[in-house]
Amino acid sequence: AIVPWNFPFLLSSWKIAPALAAGNTVVLKPASLTPLTALKFAELCQEAGLPEGVFNVVTGPGGKAGMALVRDPRVDKVAFTGSTEVGKKIMREAAGTLKRLSLELGGKSPNIVFADADMEAAVKGTMTGIFYNKGEVCAAGSRLFLEEKVHAEFMSKLTERVKGLKVGDPMDKATRMGPVVSKQQMETVLSYIESGKKEGARLVAGGGRANIGTGKGFFIEPTIFDGVSNKMKIAREEIFGPVLSVISFKSIEEGIAEGNATTYGLAAAVWTRDVAKALRAARAIRAGTVWVNAYNLFDAALPFGGFKESGFGREMGSAGLDLYTEVKSVWVDLT
Repeated sequence: AIVPWNFPFLLSSWKIAPALAAGNTVVLKPASLTPLTALKFAELCQEAGLPEGVFNVVTGPGGKAGMALVRDPRVDKVAFTGSTEVGKKIMREAAGTLKRLSLELGGKSPNIVFADADMEAAVKGTMTGIFYNKGEVCAAGSRLFLEEKVHAEFMSKLTERVKGLKVGDPMDKATRMGPVVSKQQMETVLSYIESGKKEGARLVAGGGRANIGTGKGFFIEPTIFDGVSNKMKIAREEIFGPVLSVISFKSIEEGIAEGNATTYGLAAAVWTRDVAKALRAARAIRAGTVWVNAYNLFDAALPFGGFKESGFGREMGSAGLDLYTEVKSVWVDLT
């Protein structure tokens, strides 16, 4: 199991629990930025009396430690959550031993708001979709599609809300957005913001580094670009930060087509009071999870995973157990 830094224990548990339940041993390779959670969990496993060798942790750079696990013929299966780029590298390396894989990769999830939606609920859901955990979420609703009829009203409400979003110390209960994970990640997000400006998107909120405390923290303002097209870099590539791209559409057909116009397919949301319209959109959207009048809801009983370059395999639910089992046929002649 190879996991990223954004939800180090949660994403580990999605792999460890079903693997152990299915009777396997586990080697966990945490992200280099967040190894302590995995090491503490290993200590707790020892205290709980888990037999030695059943759960193991290997730390180190992904390119070395992670890829060594992928290449090792003694490893039967690799479960990876992370970027699409690294997922493709793992696929290439795993081909050497025809190793089984499940990959939960990047996303550029569409959040589609129709004119008949509950406006207040959709605004709140949009905020949760992109600014929760500073946008460092694979399923972040980073592309907001607004039906033209409600575009102006929705943007007015959304930008007003964003102005009141407190950025600061995550230990402060009033804080709604803390710092991004590292200086490198901050610089990456800021470079995407500059790209959006250069490509002609209209900046309506944020747009730079947030001046918090000493000014040395990796804080970024919640940022919104309007007048975006799917051809722009900020709409095509996963930013993994608090940056929202807003795109208008005129009809349900156009909204769905534009929402699907991405190489990713991890998650999506649809906002409407019309159940038939919601189900039509949910069927047509190519994503592993589609929320209707909600965003970022998860349940241990519901499978989660992607379409297209967002990966394959489903974690959680009964499908999560299937990832760690093999089908065997046994014939016994009793004559």
